[in-house]
Amino acid sequence: MSRLRRAQAAATRTRILRAGSALAHEAPSWDWSALTFRAIALRAQVSDRTVYRYFATERELHEAVMRRLEQEAGVSYDRITLNDLAEVTSRVFASLPSFAVPPTVPRDETFLARSQVRRDSLLRAVSGPTADWPDTERQLVAAMLDVLWTPTTYERLIVGWGFDTVAASRAATWALEVLIKAIRSGTRPARAGRLGARTRKR
Repeated sequence: MSRLRRAQAAATRTRILRAGSALAHEAPSWDWSALTFRAIALRAQVSDRTVYRYFATERELHEAVMRRLEQEAGVSYDRITLNDLAEVTSRVFASLPSFAVPPTVPRDETFLARSQVRRDSLLRAVSGPTADWPDTERQLVAAMLDVLWTPTTYERLIVGWGFDTVAASRAATWALEVLIKAIRSGTRPARAGRLGARTRKR
């Protein structure tokens, strides 16, 4: 393939993904069943066959759109460290008001797959400071970090507490930093029995 043809192919692929991103932002729900080959082709002003040329399945198309959305938000989960979590959370939260509907917990396979990517990235991020911790405790702290940087937390802060995006990001990143400091200092999650004993003494 000539350099010109490669450039044209890259431009067409980008055009398709921009169309997918626009439709995702405008969608009335977080259910991506409406992001079909036909809908994206119409928005990109290309044929269905052209979209199929770049993406073999709808799942592959959706995953590419998801990566495009993350790229637009300046978010990457590759090689993330504890030092990156506050910044990544700020960027995710800053991107959410650009969607037509508040975030929910979609059951679409694309969202479930990206959720697994985020969980795996958090487990890797905590693996160094928690190397001598039991797996269950490592998973507990990774899970709590996951709770704090998800769109569900953003929704609760915006809808439940009436925060704007800046305040929501500030609250979430503060909590992340407190938890990260505890992880680095070796403070493990309290066992239920020990926690209950302390509570009864009050």
